[in-house]
Amino acid sequence: MKKLYRSRRNRKLAGIIGGISEYTGISATILRLIFALSVLFVIGTPLVVIYFILIFVLPNEEGA
Repeated sequence: MKKLYRSRRNRKLAGIIGGISEYTGISATILRLIFALSVLFVIGTPLVVIYFILIFVLPNEEGA
């Protein structure tokens, strides 16, 4: 069973989007673009708050 975690290999800031990318199989670049556009044009502050909560909730990738 796959686990969602913060990526140590595929990270730009905290590894959240890299971990989601590895979990879903979707390119991290595409997810980062979707995240950035969503923050700018759609969801904004709540999405940033969720991101920072995930920094503390999601465990780091083991053994990387």
